[in-house]
Amino acid sequence: QVQLVESGGDAVQPGGSLRLSCAGSGYGNRRFSMGWFRQAPGKKREGIALIEHDGETTYADSVKGRFTISKDNAQKILYLQMNDLRPEDTAMYYCAADYRAYRDYRSVPDFDHRGQGTQVTVTN
Repeated sequence: QVQLVESGGDAVQPGGSLRLSCAGSGYGNRRFSMGWFRQAPGKKREGIALIEHDGETTYADSVKGRFTISKDNAQKILYLQMNDLRPEDTAMYYCAADYRAYRDYRSVPDFDHRGQGTQVTVTN
């Protein structure tokens, strides 16, 4: 069974940086699409970044140029480097995985497997 555990969320000031991690297990030898989505209170889930098994990445316009998704296949860890954080980035962040290829970050909230989330708060 696939399990995903996020870490790295924190409270930071605007302009600050954070790196989120997502440790995965239970993949076996299957190749997965992996991504990040977020949800702020009272708002819909928002897919923000996707990395396919071949390394192709896609991003939401709201984070493009500020956030970078990457993965360590050997350690089975997914990362999200977040720079120039803004108050509107405040949300619970989730990593997700699916064995199908989607090629579209907007699909991430509907992936089959997801973690419990890690909170990111950007405030003065």
